Amino acid sequence: MNTQVKTDPFAQLVDPSTLVIKRWLPGPVERVWDYLADSDLRRKWLASGDMSQGAGTAFTLTWRNDDLSRPSDPRPENFPAEHSMQSKVVAFDPPRRLVFTWGAGTVTFDLEPKGDKVLLTLTHTGIAERSSKVGISAGWHTHLDILVADVSGDTASSFWSNWAKLKAEYETRIPQ
Repeated sequence: MNTQVKTDPFAQLVDPSTLVIKRWLPGPVERVWDYLADSDLRRKWLASGDMSQGAGTAFTLTWRNDDLSRPSDPRPENFPAEHSMQSKVVAFDPPRRLVFTWGAGTVTFDLEPKGDKVLLTLTHTGIAERSSKVGISAGWHTHLDILVADVSGDTASSFWSNWAKLKAEYETRIPQ
């Protein structure tokens, strides 16, 4: 029996301010959870930041996307070398669900084991502006591609060039 549902690699707008993106990862689910909750593992694909194991606790996410890029893949102008964002844990239910604030919205990671694979569903709410939808979609797509590669033991694409390529693609996918 094939338990793996086909997923579109692109983020989908499910309403005007919410995007959903899915990825299949090799299990077990506890290992995938660690890549979400542990700062040292999360910085390999997204952002560092110590996260307490409880709803209502504050934490800081810090991005260093240059660390996810090859030296020959320079950062675009107008992007800082480091960026931080204050967040708060909304739900912490290992190894199934993690929800935290992201500006005026939230980011939810749902993990669903299916045989030896794990379906990760990311839902990002509260994205008002079209330019933010484009940039955030390209960002999540790129970061999740790096996560899949890292968890699978593969070499990931360089962050900045992949992000730029995907941003151009999302410019055609996200409605005006």
